[in-house]
Amino acid sequence: MAGLYNHEFIEALRRGAETLTAAWGLSPRTEVSLLTISENATFLANDPDEGRRVVLRVHRPGYHTRAEIESELAWITDLRTRQVVDTPEPLTVADGGHIATFDLDGTHREVVAFSFMSGAEPDASEDLTDGFRALGAISARLHDHARAWPRSDGFVRKTWTWETTVGPAPHWGDWRDALGLNADGAALLEQTSAELRRRLDAYGTAPDRFGLIHADLRLANLLVEGERLGVIDFDDCGFGWFGYDFAAAISFLEHEPYIPALQDAWVEGYRSVAPLAPEDEALLPTFVMLRRLLLTAWIASHAETPTAQELGAPYTHGTLTLADRFLTSAG
Repeated sequence: MAGLYNHEFIEALRRGAETLTAAWGLSPRTEVSLLTISENATFLANDPDEGRRVVLRVHRPGYHTRAEIESELAWITDLRTRQVVDTPEPLTVADGGHIATFDLDGTHREVVAFSFMSGAEPDASEDLTDGFRALGAISARLHDHARAWPRSDGFVRKTWTWETTVGPAPHWGDWRDALGLNADGAALLEQTSAELRRRLDAYGTAPDRFGLIHADLRLANLLVEGERLGVIDFDDCGFGWFGYDFAAAISFLEHEPYIPALQDAWVEGYRSVAPLAPEDEALLPTFVMLRRLLLTAWIASHAETPTAQELGAPYTHGTLTLADRFLTSAG
């Protein structure tokens, strides 16, 4: 999907989303503007007549099925009903359901809407320790809910395992296509991938450690306002290791020297809500390496996104440094 989101395509998506605003009760004077590009294109719909702001997510084609989208929204709805986490409300369209569509070049583009949540992304240049303690508690509540929630028979989400992250069937592309990767680097990452598989196979997927997770609790998907820590964007939620949610939280920061302190804070917050066994804590650095290798592949396969353009080949070089340390720690 590299190169999908050029300027012309984003504008076409914006105009398409604009044609759907009435489906959520917005007035004809509603203005739609781009918020962010990542897996999807997300827009802000600002209605001056109603004084409402709504977030519209235009889904990347070929990533999620309609059933997967509905399943994500079903989980969010139950989390909100049970007050497990502060997260925006999925909005229903006028004729029922949550998904509206428009046609672009003969292809249906699926769009969902959420209530607007105020707040700011945590600043990585500031001390994140207290925030990660709170995030650990939030993660524990999410995992407790996931273990107990009786999902419907039609519930379907992607699975985040070694095979689907850095193995033969990756959701986000092949890390071997990483920007700036040479033969020596590829050999190092092959060793790293094999060691990841060995550890994860040994750890297993028992239901106390593997289940429905958010899978993308990075800073960009957190909104702070006063004492509230809000969580947004469940688009990558699926079945994975519960400890992976910590790894996702430090996305693009894995090399920073303060990560062990954030891990300690996250674990402390988690254990204030639910048990976390020593063997689960011990595997957190493995999930960090898994996530880092996955993001290295994502940058290559999503080169048109601002994040990928900002990080580029230096992120691959940093991955090699972390991989070398990881293998050294493995003996």
